[in-house]
Amino acid sequence: MNEIEKKGKVEIVYEDEDIIAVVKPYGMIVNNADTSSKEFTLQDWTEEKLEIKNVNLKIDNTLISDFYNRSGIVHRLDKETSGILLIAKNEESFKNLQAQFKERKVEKCYVALCHGAFVQEGSISVPVGRLPWNRMRFGVVPQGRSAVTDFKMEQLYQNPDEKNGKLSLIKAFPKTGRTHQIRVHLQYAGFPIYSDVLYAGRKVARNDRKRLPRHFLHAKEISFFHPKTGEKMTLSSQLTKDLSDFLSSLTKINS
Repeated sequence: MNEIEKKGKVEIVYEDEDIIAVVKPYGMIVNNADTSSKEFTLQDWTEEKLEIKNVNLKIDNTLISDFYNRSGIVHRLDKETSGILLIAKNEESFKNLQAQFKERKVEKCYVALCHGAFVQEGSISVPVGRLPWNRMRFGVVPQGRSAVTDFKMEQLYQNPDEKNGKLSLIKAFPKTGRTHQIRVHLQYAGFPIYSDVLYAGRKVARNDRKRLPRHFLHAKEISFFHPKTGEKMTLSSQLTKDLSDFLSSLTKINS
Protein backbone atom coordinates (compact mmCIF):
# COMPACT_ATOMS: atom_id res chain seq x y z
CA MET A 1 0.00 0.00 0.00
CA ASN A 2 1.47 3.38 -1.00
CA GLU A 3 1.37 6.61 1.00
CA ILE A 4 -1.71 7.93 -0.82
CA GLU A 5 -3.70 4.80 0.01
CA LYS A 6 -2.55 4.89 3.64
CA LYS A 7 -3.61 8.51 3.96
CA GLY A 8 -7.07 7.93 2.56
CA LYS A 9 -7.50 4.28 3.59
CA VAL A 10 -8.92 3.55 0.15
CA GLU A 11 -8.96 -0.05 -1.07
CA ILE A 12 -8.67 -0.70 -4.81
CA VAL A 13 -10.75 -3.67 -5.95
CA TYR A 14 -10.25 -3.32 -9.72
CA GLU A 15 -8.12 -1.24 -12.07
CA ASP A 16 -7.31 -1.12 -15.77
CA GLU A 17 -6.41 1.58 -18.31
CA ASP A 18 -9.90 3.11 -18.31
CA ILE A 19 -11.50 2.66 -14.89
CA ILE A 20 -10.71 2.08 -11.26
CA ALA A 21 -13.11 0.71 -8.62
CA VAL A 22 -12.45 1.46 -4.96
CA VAL A 23 -14.03 0.81 -1.59
CA LYS A 24 -14.76 4.19 -0.04
CA PRO A 25 -14.29 4.02 3.72
CA TYR A 26 -16.92 5.28 6.14
CA GLY A 27 -16.34 8.90 7.12
CA MET A 28 -14.73 9.98 3.85
CA ILE A 29 -16.47 12.66 1.77
CA VAL A 30 -16.52 11.91 -1.95
CA ASN A 31 -16.30 15.31 -3.69
CA ASN A 32 -14.53 18.49 -2.69
CA ALA A 33 -16.67 21.38 -1.50
CA ASP A 34 -16.30 24.52 0.59
CA THR A 35 -17.56 22.57 3.63
CA SER A 36 -14.92 19.85 3.15
CA SER A 37 -11.88 22.07 2.62
CA LYS A 38 -10.14 20.77 5.75
CA GLU A 39 -10.83 17.08 5.09
CA PHE A 40 -9.02 14.61 2.85
CA THR A 41 -11.69 13.57 0.36
CA LEU A 42 -11.92 10.80 -2.20
CA GLN A 43 -11.50 13.49 -4.84
CA ASP A 44 -8.20 14.51 -3.20
CA TRP A 45 -7.15 10.86 -3.32
CA THR A 46 -8.16 10.62 -6.99
CA GLU A 47 -6.27 13.77 -7.90
CA GLU A 48 -3.11 12.40 -6.31
CA LYS A 49 -3.48 8.80 -7.46
CA LEU A 50 -4.57 9.44 -11.06
CA GLU A 51 -3.30 13.01 -11.46
CA ILE A 52 -6.71 14.20 -12.70
CA LYS A 53 -6.74 17.82 -11.63
CA ASN A 54 -9.96 19.47 -10.51
CA VAL A 55 -10.45 22.26 -13.04
CA ASN A 56 -13.55 23.84 -14.57
CA LEU A 57 -13.30 23.75 -18.37
CA LYS A 58 -15.78 26.31 -19.69
CA ILE A 59 -16.72 28.00 -22.93
CA ASP A 60 -18.83 31.14 -22.55
CA ASN A 61 -19.40 30.22 -18.87
CA THR A 62 -20.78 26.80 -19.87
CA LEU A 63 -19.14 23.76 -18.26
CA ILE A 64 -17.89 21.51 -21.07
CA SER A 65 -16.21 18.76 -19.06
CA ASP A 66 -17.49 17.41 -15.76
CA PHE A 67 -14.73 14.80 -15.91
CA TYR A 68 -12.08 17.25 -14.70
CA ASN A 69 -14.43 19.07 -12.35
CA ARG A 70 -15.12 15.77 -10.54
CA SER A 71 -11.66 14.27 -11.07
CA GLY A 72 -13.16 11.24 -12.79
CA ILE A 73 -15.53 10.25 -9.98
CA VAL A 74 -18.66 8.93 -11.70
CA HIS A 75 -21.14 8.73 -8.80
CA ARG A 76 -21.38 9.42 -5.07
CA LEU A 77 -21.86 7.75 -1.71
CA ASP A 78 -22.90 9.49 1.51
CA LYS A 79 -20.10 10.32 3.93
CA GLU A 80 -21.05 7.57 6.38
CA THR A 81 -21.81 5.00 3.67
CA SER A 82 -18.93 2.69 2.83
CA GLY A 83 -18.57 0.57 -0.26
CA ILE A 84 -17.75 0.25 -3.91
CA LEU A 85 -17.49 3.29 -6.16
CA LEU A 86 -16.43 3.77 -9.80
CA ILE A 87 -13.85 6.26 -11.07
CA ALA A 88 -13.05 6.88 -14.74
CA LYS A 89 -9.47 7.47 -15.85
CA ASN A 90 -10.36 9.38 -19.02
CA GLU A 91 -13.17 11.59 -20.27
CA GLU A 92 -14.51 9.04 -22.77
CA SER A 93 -14.98 6.42 -20.05
CA PHE A 94 -16.46 9.01 -17.70
CA LYS A 95 -19.12 10.05 -20.20
CA ASN A 96 -19.90 6.43 -21.07
CA LEU A 97 -20.42 5.44 -17.43
CA GLN A 98 -22.47 8.55 -16.69
CA ALA A 99 -24.72 7.67 -19.62
CA GLN A 100 -25.15 4.15 -18.25
CA PHE A 101 -26.30 5.59 -14.92
CA LYS A 102 -28.69 7.95 -16.68
CA GLU A 103 -30.12 5.12 -18.78
CA ARG A 104 -30.39 2.89 -15.68
CA LYS A 105 -28.08 0.25 -17.07
CA VAL A 106 -26.05 0.20 -13.85
CA GLU A 107 -27.27 -2.22 -11.18
CA LYS A 108 -26.37 -1.63 -7.53
CA CYS A 109 -26.82 -3.66 -4.37
CA TYR A 110 -26.51 -2.23 -0.86
CA VAL A 111 -26.55 -3.99 2.50
CA ALA A 112 -28.41 -2.27 5.32
CA LEU A 113 -29.39 -3.08 8.89
CA CYS A 114 -32.70 -1.49 9.80
CA HIS A 115 -35.03 -1.33 12.77
CA GLY A 116 -38.01 -3.67 12.83
CA ALA A 117 -38.95 -6.99 11.26
CA PHE A 118 -38.82 -6.31 7.53
CA VAL A 119 -41.05 -8.07 5.01
CA GLN A 120 -39.42 -10.87 2.99
CA GLU A 121 -39.15 -8.72 -0.13
CA GLY A 122 -40.85 -5.82 -1.82
CA SER A 123 -40.51 -2.50 -3.62
CA ILE A 124 -40.95 1.12 -2.56
CA SER A 125 -41.83 3.69 -5.22
CA VAL A 126 -42.40 7.18 -3.84
CA PRO A 127 -40.85 10.54 -4.87
CA VAL A 128 -37.81 11.79 -2.96
CA GLY A 129 -36.77 15.42 -2.64
CA ARG A 130 -35.09 17.92 -0.37
CA LEU A 131 -37.26 19.04 2.55
CA PRO A 132 -38.19 22.74 2.17
CA TRP A 133 -37.91 23.34 5.93
CA ASN A 134 -34.58 21.49 6.35
CA ARG A 135 -32.17 21.70 3.42
CA MET A 136 -29.86 19.09 4.99
CA ARG A 137 -32.50 16.37 4.83
CA PHE A 138 -34.51 14.63 2.15
CA GLY A 139 -37.89 13.01 2.38
CA VAL A 140 -40.95 11.74 0.54
CA VAL A 141 -42.44 14.90 -0.92
CA PRO A 142 -44.99 15.38 -3.74
CA GLN A 143 -42.65 17.69 -5.66
CA GLY A 144 -39.75 15.22 -5.36
CA ARG A 145 -38.22 13.16 -8.16
CA SER A 146 -39.46 9.64 -8.85
CA ALA A 147 -37.52 7.02 -6.87
CA VAL A 148 -37.76 3.23 -6.80
CA THR A 149 -35.98 0.77 -4.51
CA ASP A 150 -36.40 -3.00 -4.35
CA PHE A 151 -35.65 -4.80 -1.09
CA LYS A 152 -34.96 -8.37 0.01
CA MET A 153 -34.81 -9.65 3.58
CA GLU A 154 -31.64 -11.55 4.55
CA GLN A 155 -31.60 -12.15 8.32
CA LEU A 156 -33.50 -11.14 11.45
CA TYR A 157 -31.65 -10.18 14.66
CA GLN A 158 -32.54 -9.30 18.23
CA ASN A 159 -32.19 -5.61 19.02
CA PRO A 160 -29.83 -5.55 22.03
CA ASP A 161 -31.48 -2.38 23.38
CA GLU A 162 -35.10 -3.58 23.22
CA LYS A 163 -36.40 -6.71 24.91
CA ASN A 164 -38.78 -7.54 22.06
CA GLY A 165 -37.16 -5.36 19.42
CA LYS A 166 -35.86 -6.68 16.15
CA LEU A 167 -33.33 -5.64 13.53
CA SER A 168 -33.38 -6.72 9.88
CA LEU A 169 -30.39 -7.22 7.62
CA ILE A 170 -31.60 -6.50 4.10
CA LYS A 171 -30.33 -6.01 0.58
CA ALA A 172 -31.46 -2.88 -1.24
CA PHE A 173 -31.51 -2.50 -5.02
CA PRO A 174 -32.06 1.15 -6.00
CA LYS A 175 -33.44 1.55 -9.51
CA THR A 176 -32.92 5.32 -9.40
CA GLY A 177 -30.14 7.36 -7.82
CA ARG A 178 -31.70 10.05 -5.65
CA THR A 179 -29.77 11.54 -2.75
CA HIS A 180 -30.38 9.56 0.48
CA GLN A 181 -32.86 7.40 -1.45
CA ILE A 182 -32.44 4.12 0.46
CA ARG A 183 -32.36 5.88 3.81
CA VAL A 184 -35.50 7.90 3.04
CA HIS A 185 -37.41 4.95 1.61
CA LEU A 186 -36.69 2.78 4.63
CA GLN A 187 -37.73 5.53 7.03
CA TYR A 188 -40.91 6.06 5.02
CA ALA A 189 -41.71 2.33 5.28
CA GLY A 190 -41.12 2.39 9.05
CA PHE A 191 -37.75 0.61 9.02
CA PRO A 192 -35.08 3.31 9.51
CA ILE A 193 -31.45 2.32 9.12
CA TYR A 194 -29.61 1.51 12.34
CA SER A 195 -27.66 4.48 13.74
CA ASP A 196 -28.89 6.92 11.08
CA VAL A 197 -28.80 10.33 12.75
CA LEU A 198 -30.90 12.00 10.05
CA TYR A 199 -33.67 9.47 9.63
CA ALA A 200 -33.86 7.05 12.57
CA GLY A 201 -35.09 9.65 15.06
CA ARG A 202 -32.98 11.54 17.58
CA LYS A 203 -33.49 9.25 20.57
CA VAL A 204 -33.17 6.02 18.60
CA ALA A 205 -30.04 7.18 16.78
CA ARG A 206 -28.46 8.37 20.03
CA ASN A 207 -28.92 4.91 21.57
CA ASP A 208 -27.71 3.18 18.40
CA ARG A 209 -24.56 5.29 18.31
CA LYS A 210 -23.49 3.96 21.68
CA ARG A 211 -22.92 0.67 19.86
CA LEU A 212 -22.18 1.75 16.27
CA PRO A 213 -20.86 5.26 15.49
CA ARG A 214 -22.11 5.33 11.89
CA HIS A 215 -25.18 4.30 9.97
CA PHE A 216 -25.26 0.69 8.80
CA LEU A 217 -25.29 1.05 5.02
CA HIS A 218 -22.72 -0.45 2.65
CA ALA A 219 -22.53 -0.42 -1.16
CA LYS A 220 -21.80 -4.08 -1.71
CA GLU A 221 -22.03 -4.66 -5.45
CA ILE A 222 -22.20 -2.84 -8.77
CA SER A 223 -22.80 -4.16 -12.28
CA PHE A 224 -22.14 -2.17 -15.44
CA PHE A 225 -20.77 -2.44 -18.98
CA HIS A 226 -17.07 -1.72 -19.42
CA PRO A 227 -16.85 1.65 -21.20
CA LYS A 228 -14.34 0.41 -23.77
CA THR A 229 -14.96 -3.33 -24.27
CA GLY A 230 -18.72 -3.37 -23.60
CA GLU A 231 -18.26 -6.44 -21.41
CA LYS A 232 -20.66 -6.68 -18.48
CA MET A 233 -18.77 -6.48 -15.20
CA THR A 234 -19.85 -7.13 -11.63
CA LEU A 235 -17.61 -5.88 -8.82
CA SER A 236 -18.22 -6.37 -5.12
CA SER A 237 -16.84 -5.45 -1.71
CA GLN A 238 -17.23 -7.18 1.63
CA LEU A 239 -18.73 -5.47 4.66
CA THR A 240 -16.18 -3.28 6.40
CA LYS A 241 -14.74 -4.67 9.62
CA ASP A 242 -16.74 -2.35 11.88
CA LEU A 243 -20.04 -3.43 10.31
CA SER A 244 -19.05 -7.08 10.19
CA ASP A 245 -17.96 -7.06 13.84
CA PHE A 246 -21.16 -5.34 14.93
CA LEU A 247 -23.27 -7.85 13.04
CA SER A 248 -21.38 -10.72 14.68
CA SER A 249 -22.18 -9.27 18.09
CA LEU A 250 -25.93 -9.57 17.49
CA THR A 251 -28.13 -12.59 18.19
CA LYS A 252 -29.80 -14.12 15.16
CA ILE A 253 -33.52 -14.90 15.20
CA ASN A 254 -34.31 -18.03 13.23
CA SER A 255 -37.54 -17.93 11.28
